[in-house]
Amino acid sequence: MNNPHKNSIKQLEKVAEILREQYDDKQLFDKAVEKLKSPDRIIEGTIRVKMDSGKTVAFKAFRSQHNNAAGPYKGGIRFHQDVTKEEVMALSTWMTWKCSVTGIPYGGAKGGVIVDPKKLSMSELEKLSRAYAKMIAPYIGPWMDVPAPDVNTTGQIMAWMVDEYEKTALKRYKTYIENPIATFTGKPLLLGGSKGRMEATGLGGFHILEQLAKKLKMTPKNTTVAIQGFGNVGYWFAYYVYKAGYKIVGLSDSKGAIYNLKGLDPQKVLACKQAGSTIGNCSCGVKGCSNKGTKITNSQLLELKVDILAPAALENVINAQNAKSIKAKVVLELANGPTTPEADEILFKNKVIVIPDILANSGGVTVSYFEWAQNLQGYYWEKDLVLSRLKGLMDDAFFRMWQLKTQHKVSARIATYMSAVKKVVDIMILRGSI
Repeated sequence: MNNPHKNSIKQLEKVAEILREQYDDKQLFDKAVEKLKSPDRIIEGTIRVKMDSGKTVAFKAFRSQHNNAAGPYKGGIRFHQDVTKEEVMALSTWMTWKCSVTGIPYGGAKGGVIVDPKKLSMSELEKLSRAYAKMIAPYIGPWMDVPAPDVNTTGQIMAWMVDEYEKTALKRYKTYIENPIATFTGKPLLLGGSKGRMEATGLGGFHILEQLAKKLKMTPKNTTVAIQGFGNVGYWFAYYVYKAGYKIVGLSDSKGAIYNLKGLDPQKVLACKQAGSTIGNCSCGVKGCSNKGTKITNSQLLELKVDILAPAALENVINAQNAKSIKAKVVLELANGPTTPEADEILFKNKVIVIPDILANSGGVTVSYFEWAQNLQGYYWEKDLVLSRLKGLMDDAFFRMWQLKTQHKVSARIATYMSAVKKVVDIMILRGSI
């Protein structure tokens, strides 16, 4: 089984070899790198939920806090049956780099519960969410650790969690010593959420694509795109890509995929899904639906001959077994860790440009930072302001990456990691924390 935490360590070690020469005190640098290989803290426990049937069921839960040199730990919470301790450790590591890449004042964290939320009723889901929030409450707070939604978690779940955290904090301190709403991001607008948060990750990825297209002299109408994953991230990326005139020829979700060389309209695909159809077999009956095409598998979608391949589902989908079959010119990682280190080497040798997840999908955490800042200020921004500030930070992060890539003649991933890791190490050295 592929261990995502070991993958994250391999990535760190690889970039550390390049960065080491820039430091006079190499022993101090080595200590910093060694510390960054493991999270600062792992919160691990079992939470028990009384189900609608009256039976009590136990769920294994985790929170990994990787590094907080740059600011509070930051990272999502996922509810998924395949969550593992190693996975949340890896994701918290990648969150540290992701925050560093965009320059926002956070470190990395990640949480997860081993559960299939589709099997829970709404009341059971609320009980699980509150129990998890109560478990991690002593370790989180606006200036300590700021969780957010991730796979299978929503704004509603964040609302339940922030409410439970408030109760727990009030009971512990007898009074509020901070604004508890700022402890969670990705909340509904009515509870302090930020405008623009829903589309932020997909839109951030689109901004990276636009800057890359300029560098590679790609014109939208002649550029083909395939997107694996049609959740929130995949849909909004597809929406903006289609709106800009790119040709989306492949789309998929967990149930299947569709290929149409004439192009696909993501809004119509979404209408199909909402009408009870599937992407791979459109039978929605929606008048004027043009989403007919060739039914293919998710594996086949990854191997389509396209200009841009955007994996927007789960990790390790591009691996040593299928990397040689990837025909895309560019892999834009919208999921977390979709490419294994072994696959990365193969893609680099085959001259496939890989824009790493810590850059391509950092739009979500960037707008989460905006939400946190707004909560702490008690002052909320209009959507245009949120999105314009997002574009500025994403464009700046891309330019830093491209400059290092060109200067050192390395891959886009190595260049991104060089920028991110160096910044964290330098802060750790400044603090004297190693």
